[in-house]
Amino acid sequence: MISIGFVLIALAIFLYSLVSMRTENWPITPPMIFAGLGLVLGNFGFGLAPMHIESEVIHLIAEIALALVLFTDAARIRLPLLFKDHDLPVRLLALGMPLTIALGAVAAVLIFPGLTLWEAALLAAILAPTDAALGQAVVMSEHVPQRIRQALNVESGLNDGIALPVVLVFLCFALLEAGFGHEADLVLFTVSQLVLGPIAGIVIGGIGGKLIDWAGKRGYIGGSFQGIAAISLAFLAFAGAELVGGNGFIAAFVAGLALGHFARGLSDFLLEFVEAEGEILILVVFFLFGATLLPEALGALDWRVFAFAAFALTIMRMLPVSLSLLGTGLGWRSHLFLGWFGPRGLASILFVLLVVSAEGELPGNDLILAVTMVTVALSIFAHGLTAAPAAAAYGGHCAMISGKPEHRVVTPVPWRKAAPSKA
Repeated sequence: MISIGFVLIALAIFLYSLVSMRTENWPITPPMIFAGLGLVLGNFGFGLAPMHIESEVIHLIAEIALALVLFTDAARIRLPLLFKDHDLPVRLLALGMPLTIALGAVAAVLIFPGLTLWEAALLAAILAPTDAALGQAVVMSEHVPQRIRQALNVESGLNDGIALPVVLVFLCFALLEAGFGHEADLVLFTVSQLVLGPIAGIVIGGIGGKLIDWAGKRGYIGGSFQGIAAISLAFLAFAGAELVGGNGFIAAFVAGLALGHFARGLSDFLLEFVEAEGEILILVVFFLFGATLLPEALGALDWRVFAFAAFALTIMRMLPVSLSLLGTGLGWRSHLFLGWFGPRGLASILFVLLVVSAEGELPGNDLILAVTMVTVALSIFAHGLTAAPAAAAYGGHCAMISGKPEHRVVTPVPWRKAAPSKA
Protein backbone atom coordinates (compact mmCIF):
# COMPACT_ATOMS: atom_id res chain seq x y z
CA MET A 1 0.00 0.00 0.00
CA ILE A 2 2.90 2.33 0.71
CA SER A 3 4.13 1.85 -2.87
CA ILE A 4 0.85 3.29 -4.22
CA GLY A 5 1.27 6.34 -2.04
CA PHE A 6 4.79 6.98 -3.22
CA VAL A 7 3.82 6.49 -6.87
CA LEU A 8 1.28 9.28 -6.33
CA ILE A 9 3.89 11.46 -4.62
CA ALA A 10 6.32 10.98 -7.50
CA LEU A 11 3.58 11.72 -10.03
CA ALA A 12 2.54 14.87 -8.14
CA ILE A 13 6.14 16.13 -8.03
CA PHE A 14 6.57 15.42 -11.74
CA LEU A 15 3.37 17.20 -12.75
CA TYR A 16 4.09 20.17 -10.49
CA SER A 17 7.62 20.45 -11.92
CA LEU A 18 6.19 20.80 -15.43
CA VAL A 19 4.36 24.01 -14.47
CA SER A 20 6.55 25.20 -11.59
CA MET A 21 7.76 28.38 -13.31
CA ARG A 22 4.17 29.39 -14.06
CA THR A 23 3.26 29.05 -10.38
CA GLU A 24 6.06 31.26 -9.01
CA ASN A 25 3.85 34.35 -8.91
CA TRP A 26 0.77 32.53 -7.66
CA PRO A 27 -0.46 33.16 -4.10
CA ILE A 28 -0.62 29.37 -3.75
CA THR A 29 2.72 27.97 -2.54
CA PRO A 30 4.19 24.46 -3.06
CA PRO A 31 3.63 23.50 0.63
CA MET A 32 -0.06 24.41 0.22
CA ILE A 33 -0.34 22.32 -2.93
CA PHE A 34 1.35 19.20 -1.56
CA ALA A 35 -0.25 19.34 1.87
CA GLY A 36 -3.62 19.73 0.16
CA LEU A 37 -2.90 16.84 -2.22
CA GLY A 38 -1.90 14.66 0.70
CA LEU A 39 -5.12 15.49 2.53
CA VAL A 40 -7.27 14.75 -0.53
CA LEU A 41 -5.48 11.56 -1.58
CA GLY A 42 -4.61 10.24 1.88
CA ASN A 43 -6.40 8.72 4.84
CA PHE A 44 -8.82 11.63 5.30
CA GLY A 45 -9.77 11.91 1.63
CA PHE A 46 -10.12 9.31 -1.11
CA GLY A 47 -7.73 6.84 0.53
CA LEU A 48 -5.66 6.45 -2.63
CA ALA A 49 -2.45 6.92 -0.64
CA PRO A 50 -3.18 5.15 2.66
CA MET A 51 -0.32 5.66 5.09
CA HIS A 52 0.07 5.43 8.83
CA ILE A 53 2.09 7.49 11.27
CA GLU A 54 3.70 4.34 12.67
CA SER A 55 5.23 3.49 9.28
CA GLU A 56 8.99 3.03 9.41
CA VAL A 57 9.25 4.49 5.89
CA ILE A 58 7.65 7.76 7.03
CA HIS A 59 9.95 8.04 10.03
CA LEU A 60 13.00 7.27 7.86
CA ILE A 61 12.06 10.01 5.39
CA ALA A 62 11.47 12.40 8.29
CA GLU A 63 14.86 11.62 9.83
CA ILE A 64 16.70 12.11 6.53
CA ALA A 65 14.85 15.36 5.87
CA LEU A 66 15.52 16.75 9.35
CA ALA A 67 19.22 15.86 9.27
CA LEU A 68 19.72 17.47 5.86
CA VAL A 69 17.70 20.59 6.64
CA LEU A 70 19.59 21.13 9.90
CA PHE A 71 22.91 20.59 8.13
CA THR A 72 22.32 22.72 5.04
CA ASP A 73 20.68 25.57 6.95
CA ALA A 74 23.60 25.71 9.38
CA ALA A 75 26.19 25.53 6.59
CA ARG A 76 24.88 28.83 5.18
CA ILE A 77 25.78 30.68 8.39
CA ARG A 78 29.16 32.23 9.17
CA LEU A 79 29.20 32.57 12.95
CA PRO A 80 31.81 35.37 13.18
CA LEU A 81 29.84 37.35 10.60
CA LEU A 82 26.60 36.66 12.47
CA PHE A 83 27.75 38.26 15.72
CA LYS A 84 29.54 41.10 13.95
CA ASP A 85 26.88 42.19 11.47
CA HIS A 86 23.50 40.61 12.22
CA ASP A 87 22.19 41.90 15.52
CA LEU A 88 18.51 41.36 14.68
CA PRO A 89 18.59 37.55 14.30
CA VAL A 90 20.87 37.32 17.34
CA ARG A 91 18.24 39.16 19.37
CA LEU A 92 15.45 37.01 17.91
CA LEU A 93 17.33 33.84 18.81
CA ALA A 94 18.85 34.80 22.16
CA LEU A 95 15.86 36.72 23.58
CA GLY A 96 12.84 36.12 21.37
CA MET A 97 13.02 32.33 21.24
CA PRO A 98 13.31 31.68 25.01
CA LEU A 99 10.47 34.16 25.62
CA THR A 100 8.38 32.40 22.95
CA ILE A 101 8.88 29.01 24.62
CA ALA A 102 8.12 30.40 28.09
CA LEU A 103 4.98 32.22 26.93
CA GLY A 104 3.82 29.19 24.95
CA ALA A 105 4.31 26.86 27.93
CA VAL A 106 2.26 29.10 30.23
CA ALA A 107 -0.52 29.40 27.66
CA ALA A 108 -0.55 25.62 27.04
CA VAL A 109 -0.95 24.89 30.76
CA LEU A 110 -3.84 27.37 30.99
CA ILE A 111 -5.63 26.24 27.82
CA PHE A 112 -4.99 22.50 28.23
CA PRO A 113 -5.31 21.56 31.91
CA GLY A 114 -4.66 17.91 31.01
CA LEU A 115 -1.08 18.63 29.95
CA THR A 116 1.68 18.46 32.53
CA LEU A 117 4.08 21.39 32.81
CA TRP A 118 6.81 19.50 30.95
CA GLU A 119 4.41 18.45 28.18
CA ALA A 120 3.28 22.07 27.84
CA ALA A 121 6.91 23.21 27.63
CA LEU A 122 7.59 20.48 25.07
CA LEU A 123 4.69 21.67 22.91
CA ALA A 124 5.94 25.26 23.08
CA ALA A 125 9.48 24.20 22.10
CA ILE A 126 8.17 22.16 19.15
CA LEU A 127 6.34 25.25 17.88
CA ALA A 128 9.18 27.71 18.51
CA PRO A 129 11.28 27.27 15.32
CA THR A 130 10.23 29.08 12.17
CA ASP A 131 10.34 28.13 8.50
CA ALA A 132 11.00 31.14 6.28
CA ALA A 133 10.38 29.02 3.17
CA LEU A 134 6.63 29.13 3.90
CA GLY A 135 6.73 32.88 3.36
CA GLN A 136 9.21 32.77 0.49
CA ALA A 137 7.84 35.94 -1.12
CA VAL A 138 8.92 37.89 1.97
CA VAL A 139 12.54 36.79 2.24
CA MET A 140 13.04 36.93 -1.52
CA SER A 141 11.34 40.28 -2.21
CA GLU A 142 13.73 43.09 -3.14
CA HIS A 143 11.14 45.62 -1.93
CA VAL A 144 11.72 44.55 1.68
CA PRO A 145 14.95 45.99 3.15
CA GLN A 146 17.82 43.55 3.10
CA ARG A 147 18.38 43.82 6.85
CA ILE A 148 14.82 42.68 7.57
CA ARG A 149 14.92 39.86 5.02
CA GLN A 150 18.25 38.67 6.34
CA ALA A 151 16.92 38.71 9.91
CA LEU A 152 14.15 36.28 8.96
CA ASN A 153 16.49 34.22 6.78
CA VAL A 154 19.20 33.78 9.43
CA GLU A 155 16.73 33.24 12.27
CA SER A 156 15.01 30.46 10.32
CA GLY A 157 18.34 28.85 9.46
CA LEU A 158 19.45 28.58 13.09
CA ASN A 159 16.40 28.33 15.31
CA ASP A 160 15.54 24.72 14.44
CA GLY A 161 19.00 23.53 15.47
CA ILE A 162 18.88 25.63 18.65
CA ALA A 163 15.38 24.41 19.53
CA LEU A 164 16.23 20.72 19.09
CA PRO A 165 18.25 20.29 22.32
CA VAL A 166 15.48 22.09 24.22
CA VAL A 167 12.91 19.68 22.74
CA LEU A 168 15.04 16.70 23.81
CA VAL A 169 15.49 17.99 27.37
CA PHE A 170 11.77 18.70 27.80
CA LEU A 171 10.93 15.29 26.32
CA CYS A 172 13.26 13.65 28.84
CA PHE A 173 11.58 15.35 31.81
CA ALA A 174 8.09 14.70 30.39
CA LEU A 175 8.89 10.98 30.07
CA LEU A 176 10.23 10.88 33.63
CA GLU A 177 7.12 12.62 34.91
CA ALA A 178 4.98 10.05 33.06
CA GLY A 179 6.84 7.19 34.75
CA PHE A 180 8.91 5.94 31.82
CA GLY A 181 12.44 4.80 32.58
CA HIS A 182 14.68 5.29 35.57
CA GLU A 183 15.62 8.86 36.34
CA ALA A 184 19.39 8.35 36.39
CA ASP A 185 19.42 6.31 33.17
CA LEU A 186 17.18 8.71 31.25
CA VAL A 187 19.05 11.81 32.39
CA LEU A 188 22.41 10.19 31.58
CA PHE A 189 21.12 9.21 28.13
CA THR A 190 19.88 12.74 27.43
CA VAL A 191 23.12 14.35 28.64
CA SER A 192 25.19 12.02 26.46
CA GLN A 193 22.98 12.93 23.50
CA LEU A 194 23.50 16.65 24.11
CA VAL A 195 27.26 16.40 24.71
CA LEU A 196 28.49 13.69 22.33
CA GLY A 197 26.35 14.92 19.43
CA PRO A 198 27.99 18.36 19.23
CA ILE A 199 31.45 16.83 19.70
CA ALA A 200 30.89 14.46 16.79
CA GLY A 201 29.57 17.33 14.68
CA ILE A 202 32.53 19.60 15.41
CA VAL A 203 35.11 16.87 14.72
CA ILE A 204 33.52 15.49 11.55
CA GLY A 205 32.36 18.83 10.15
CA GLY A 206 35.60 20.61 11.03
CA ILE A 207 38.01 17.97 9.74
CA GLY A 208 35.82 17.24 6.73
CA GLY A 209 35.52 20.93 5.88
CA LYS A 210 39.28 21.45 6.07
CA LEU A 211 39.91 18.40 3.87
CA ILE A 212 37.40 19.57 1.25
CA ASP A 213 38.95 23.04 1.28
CA TRP A 214 42.47 21.58 1.01
CA ALA A 215 41.53 19.26 -1.87
CA GLY A 216 39.69 22.04 -3.71
CA LYS A 217 42.62 24.47 -3.56
CA ARG A 218 44.94 21.82 -5.00
CA GLY A 219 42.60 20.79 -7.80
CA TYR A 220 41.92 17.30 -6.46
CA ILE A 221 38.16 17.77 -6.28
CA GLY A 222 35.73 19.58 -8.58
CA GLY A 223 32.73 21.71 -7.74
CA SER A 224 30.05 19.03 -8.00
CA PHE A 225 32.00 16.53 -5.91
CA GLN A 226 32.77 19.22 -3.37
CA GLY A 227 29.03 19.43 -2.83
CA ILE A 228 28.60 15.66 -2.75
CA ALA A 229 31.40 15.39 -0.19
CA ALA A 230 29.81 18.14 1.88
CA ILE A 231 26.39 16.48 1.92
CA SER A 232 28.00 13.13 2.80
CA LEU A 233 29.37 14.79 5.94
CA ALA A 234 25.79 15.31 7.15
CA PHE A 235 25.17 11.56 7.08
CA LEU A 236 28.63 10.82 8.48
CA ALA A 237 28.08 13.19 11.40
CA PHE A 238 24.62 11.75 12.04
CA ALA A 239 25.81 8.14 11.98
CA GLY A 240 29.01 8.87 13.91
CA ALA A 241 27.12 10.58 16.71
CA GLU A 242 24.60 7.74 16.96
CA LEU A 243 27.41 5.18 17.16
CA VAL A 244 29.00 6.88 20.18
CA GLY A 245 25.71 7.59 21.96
CA GLY A 246 25.19 11.17 20.79
CA ASN A 247 22.25 12.74 19.00
CA GLY A 248 22.61 12.51 15.23
CA PHE A 249 20.43 15.54 14.48
CA ILE A 250 22.42 17.82 16.76
CA ALA A 251 25.61 16.44 15.22
CA ALA A 252 24.34 17.22 11.70
CA PHE A 253 23.50 20.79 12.72
CA VAL A 254 26.88 21.40 14.39
CA ALA A 255 28.69 19.73 11.46
CA GLY A 256 26.95 22.20 9.14
CA LEU A 257 28.15 25.13 11.25
CA ALA A 258 31.70 23.73 11.26
CA LEU A 259 31.64 23.08 7.53
CA GLY A 260 30.42 26.62 6.82
CA HIS A 261 33.30 27.98 8.88
CA PHE A 262 36.13 25.89 7.44
CA ALA A 263 35.03 25.34 3.81
CA ARG A 264 34.14 28.74 2.37
CA GLY A 265 33.30 27.84 -1.25
CA LEU A 266 30.40 25.46 -0.74
CA SER A 267 27.42 27.76 -0.43
CA ASP A 268 26.47 27.66 -4.13
CA PHE A 269 26.18 23.90 -4.24
CA LEU A 270 24.39 23.68 -0.92
CA LEU A 271 21.80 26.17 -2.15
CA GLU A 272 21.42 24.22 -5.38
CA PHE A 273 20.97 21.02 -3.39
CA VAL A 274 18.19 22.52 -1.29
CA GLU A 275 16.69 23.97 -4.49
CA ALA A 276 16.59 20.59 -6.25
CA GLU A 277 17.12 17.31 -4.36
CA GLY A 278 16.37 18.91 -1.00
CA GLU A 279 13.21 20.53 -2.36
CA ILE A 280 11.94 17.11 -3.44
CA LEU A 281 12.41 15.78 0.08
CA ILE A 282 10.62 18.79 1.59
CA LEU A 283 7.66 18.38 -0.79
CA VAL A 284 7.43 14.70 0.17
CA VAL A 285 7.27 15.67 3.85
CA PHE A 286 4.45 18.14 3.22
CA PHE A 287 2.55 15.49 1.23
CA LEU A 288 2.98 13.05 4.12
CA PHE A 289 1.87 15.80 6.49
CA GLY A 290 -1.43 16.13 4.63
CA ALA A 291 -1.89 12.39 4.03
CA THR A 292 -0.93 11.05 7.45
CA LEU A 293 -0.25 13.54 10.22
CA LEU A 294 -3.11 15.99 9.73
CA PRO A 295 -5.78 13.25 9.62
CA GLU A 296 -4.33 11.82 12.86
CA ALA A 297 -4.86 15.23 14.45
CA LEU A 298 -8.47 15.62 13.37
CA GLY A 299 -9.72 13.22 16.04
CA ALA A 300 -8.54 15.52 18.84
CA LEU A 301 -9.93 18.76 17.45
CA ASP A 302 -11.88 21.18 19.63
CA TRP A 303 -12.01 24.94 20.07
CA ARG A 304 -9.01 24.93 22.41
CA VAL A 305 -6.79 23.39 19.75
CA PHE A 306 -7.70 26.11 17.27
CA ALA A 307 -7.40 28.79 19.96
CA PHE A 308 -3.88 27.73 20.87
CA ALA A 309 -2.88 27.42 17.21
CA ALA A 310 -4.06 30.98 16.58
CA PHE A 311 -2.27 32.13 19.73
CA ALA A 312 0.95 30.38 18.63
CA LEU A 313 0.95 32.16 15.27
CA THR A 314 0.23 35.60 16.73
CA ILE A 315 0.81 36.64 20.36
CA MET A 316 3.17 33.78 21.21
CA ARG A 317 5.46 34.93 18.39
CA MET A 318 4.75 38.65 18.08
CA LEU A 319 5.11 39.73 21.70
CA PRO A 320 8.53 38.09 22.30
CA VAL A 321 9.78 39.38 18.94
CA SER A 322 8.74 42.94 19.77
CA LEU A 323 10.33 42.75 23.23
CA SER A 324 13.58 41.38 21.78
CA LEU A 325 13.75 44.25 19.25
CA LEU A 326 13.42 47.05 21.80
CA GLY A 327 16.34 49.47 21.49
CA THR A 328 17.07 48.68 17.84
CA GLY A 329 15.27 51.77 16.54
CA LEU A 330 12.97 49.76 14.27
CA GLY A 331 9.47 51.17 13.80
CA TRP A 332 6.32 49.46 15.02
CA ARG A 333 5.51 48.25 11.51
CA SER A 334 8.83 46.39 11.43
CA HIS A 335 8.07 44.83 14.81
CA LEU A 336 4.72 43.68 13.47
CA PHE A 337 6.17 42.46 10.17
CA LEU A 338 8.95 40.43 11.80
CA GLY A 339 6.53 39.11 14.39
CA TRP A 340 3.94 37.92 11.90
CA PHE A 341 6.37 36.22 9.54
CA GLY A 342 7.42 33.40 11.80
CA PRO A 343 5.78 30.51 9.91
CA ARG A 344 5.70 27.08 11.54
CA GLY A 345 6.57 24.32 9.12
CA LEU A 346 9.09 21.60 8.48
CA ALA A 347 10.95 21.65 11.81
CA SER A 348 7.74 21.46 13.87
CA ILE A 349 6.47 18.54 11.77
CA LEU A 350 9.72 16.63 12.18
CA PHE A 351 10.11 17.45 15.87
CA VAL A 352 6.65 16.12 16.72
CA LEU A 353 7.48 12.91 14.84
CA LEU A 354 10.50 12.52 17.12
CA VAL A 355 8.23 12.85 20.13
CA VAL A 356 5.64 10.41 18.78
CA SER A 357 8.32 7.81 18.01
CA ALA A 358 10.07 8.13 21.39
CA GLU A 359 10.25 5.10 23.65
CA GLY A 360 7.38 5.57 26.06
CA GLU A 361 4.16 7.27 25.02
CA LEU A 362 3.35 10.50 26.79
CA PRO A 363 -0.25 10.92 28.04
CA GLY A 364 -0.44 14.16 26.05
CA ASN A 365 0.97 12.77 22.79
CA ASP A 366 -2.30 12.94 20.87
CA LEU A 367 -2.95 16.51 21.97
CA ILE A 368 0.62 17.64 21.23
CA LEU A 369 0.35 16.07 17.77
CA ALA A 370 -3.03 17.67 17.11
CA VAL A 371 -2.01 21.17 18.20
CA THR A 372 1.23 21.03 16.22
CA MET A 373 -0.43 19.79 13.04
CA VAL A 374 -3.27 22.33 13.19
CA THR A 375 -0.78 25.14 13.84
CA VAL A 376 1.36 24.09 10.87
CA ALA A 377 -1.72 23.74 8.62
CA LEU A 378 -2.95 27.22 9.54
CA SER A 379 0.56 28.62 9.05
CA ILE A 380 0.99 27.05 5.61
CA PHE A 381 -2.07 28.86 4.32
CA ALA A 382 -2.05 32.06 6.43
CA HIS A 383 1.61 32.90 5.80
CA GLY A 384 1.59 31.65 2.22
CA LEU A 385 -1.38 33.79 1.26
CA THR A 386 -0.22 36.94 3.07
CA ALA A 387 3.47 36.84 2.12
CA ALA A 388 3.33 38.66 -1.24
CA PRO A 389 0.80 41.39 -0.33
CA ALA A 390 2.43 42.03 3.05
CA ALA A 391 5.89 42.24 1.45
CA ALA A 392 4.57 44.75 -1.10
CA ALA A 393 2.82 46.88 1.53
CA TYR A 394 5.73 46.83 3.96
CA GLY A 395 8.21 47.45 1.15
CA GLY A 396 6.20 50.49 0.09
CA HIS A 397 6.32 51.86 3.63
CA CYS A 398 10.08 51.27 3.89
CA ALA A 399 10.64 53.09 0.60
CA MET A 400 9.37 56.24 2.31
CA ILE A 401 11.65 55.99 5.37
CA SER A 402 15.11 55.85 3.82
CA GLY A 403 17.89 56.39 6.31
CA LYS A 404 16.06 54.57 9.13
CA PRO A 405 17.57 51.53 10.94
CA GLU A 406 15.56 49.20 8.67
CA HIS A 407 17.89 50.16 5.81
CA ARG A 408 21.19 49.55 7.55
CA VAL A 409 23.43 47.57 5.20
CA VAL A 410 24.36 44.07 6.36
CA THR A 411 26.57 41.43 4.80
CA PRO A 412 24.34 38.95 2.94
CA VAL A 413 23.89 35.39 4.14
CA PRO A 414 22.98 32.99 1.31
CA TRP A 415 19.28 32.36 0.79
CA ARG A 416 17.66 29.00 0.39
CA LYS A 417 16.88 29.96 -3.22
CA ALA A 418 19.58 30.89 -5.68
CA ALA A 419 18.17 34.19 -6.91
CA PRO A 420 15.85 36.72 -5.36
CA SER A 421 12.36 37.19 -6.68
CA LYS A 422 11.36 40.49 -8.20
CA ALA A 423 8.06 40.36 -6.33
